[in-house]
Amino acid sequence: MTLLDITLLSPLIGGLLLVFIGHRPIGGWINVVVGAVTFATSLAMALDVFAHGPTLSSGRMFYIDAFNVYLVALTAFVGFTTSIFSRPYMRHEVERGRLTDGRLRLYHSMYQGFQFAMLLALSTNNLGVLWVAMEAATLTTVLLVSLYRTPESIEAAWKYFILCGVGIAQALFGTVLVYFAAEQKLGGGRDDTLLWTVLHDSAASLDPTVLSLAFVFLLVGYGTKVGLVPLHAWLPDAHSEGPTPMSAVLSGLLLNVALYALVRLKMLVDASLQTHLAGYLMMGFGLVSFMVAGLFLHRQHDIKRMYSYSSIEHMGLMTYAFGLGGPLATFGALLHMTVHSLTKSAIFITVGHASQLAGTQRIDKIRGLIRTQPAIGWGLLIGTVAIAGFPPFGVFTSEFLLLTATMKSWPWLAVPLLVGFGVAFAGLFRHLHPMVYGEPPPGQKPVHANMIPVMVHLALVLWLGLSIPSFLARWFEQATVLISGGSPL
Repeated sequence: MTLLDITLLSPLIGGLLLVFIGHRPIGGWINVVVGAVTFATSLAMALDVFAHGPTLSSGRMFYIDAFNVYLVALTAFVGFTTSIFSRPYMRHEVERGRLTDGRLRLYHSMYQGFQFAMLLALSTNNLGVLWVAMEAATLTTVLLVSLYRTPESIEAAWKYFILCGVGIAQALFGTVLVYFAAEQKLGGGRDDTLLWTVLHDSAASLDPTVLSLAFVFLLVGYGTKVGLVPLHAWLPDAHSEGPTPMSAVLSGLLLNVALYALVRLKMLVDASLQTHLAGYLMMGFGLVSFMVAGLFLHRQHDIKRMYSYSSIEHMGLMTYAFGLGGPLATFGALLHMTVHSLTKSAIFITVGHASQLAGTQRIDKIRGLIRTQPAIGWGLLIGTVAIAGFPPFGVFTSEFLLLTATMKSWPWLAVPLLVGFGVAFAGLFRHLHPMVYGEPPPGQKPVHANMIPVMVHLALVLWLGLSIPSFLARWFEQATVLISGGSPL
């Protein structure tokens, strides 16, 4: 059994086991143990790929290279640390009467099912399986969004299901068009027509007109999962109504996986068209999403909705960067995927504790966090400072790289980028100050809070801002070469 087999089977078996015992106190610990095993094997696999290069499974169904292996490790790490936070948090939700034992069992099983779907999407070599895995991730998170069974959560889950269902249908049609183009070149009757490695080797001879049309549908389809404007309407509702651990992995991980799928397909289209059409489309959607989400930060009244719009803003920035292309922008986008996942998951964990402390998610009711419980107040303050792009955190480094790449290739686009940074900064900090430093309401008492994952995540983001480790830099360089047109094997 390979390391990839263990990485994929751990959440799958863990999810099936938690179907039966997820409501018991030991269920939360099993969730943590499964997360730890998944992360350990994914890290070992990443180190192996780093030392020996890409690997293709014997049946060619799975392909691991420098691009997806670091996302596999990142997904497993954030899933593990969030499960540590999740165990006492969800038990407290049961004690408050917001969850029954049956729903807690559903939560734990779907949490691991969601992890399995994301890891499968990242590691598969088959574009059809990639689509199936993305749909499975949608279905598991729909059940998590509606976990509280309130009218608002059911409405959010329904909106999420409909919008992402329509989006994923567009992605399916785009995948069919890619298959059609490959069948014309490779011939019918083959069982490897949708394998990414086969398509990449033959991309230069595929019909550019068909692939251009396919990418439009794929951008709309997977762009819905990324949360690109105007396809983003599901994301703020899903974040605000679902349990906080789900918000952490949804914002920190699922959006990355959808963007990964887009970048993989862009590599095929670029090699076929020999033009920058796919990049222009991604730049346009990304920049619009970045600007619009920054403006919407100013209009929010729910703390989780506010940080969900921050996620849209940063995913737009990453989409723009991958569309811009070139070594500097691609390296910056890969770094930004990492630091955004770590920072945003830390923020949502802190937000979950802040909401429990105040008894509400309304921004105007959350006051005096740093006086009532300093760990939560400082966690929210430092997390927001980091995600806003203040030095010396890693988000500043990645945004500086993207701005530098823009000034080198498209100097006039540096102006809307700088304006967008300023607008987003103002939107976050106009709400942050009273929540952290305001007068706490009478009777507000500390809650049991597990801030270890927050401290670990923010420490890593600070480290990446001060000095990117040499092994991680070489990792990103290998992925940059691959994305920019290097050979997959």
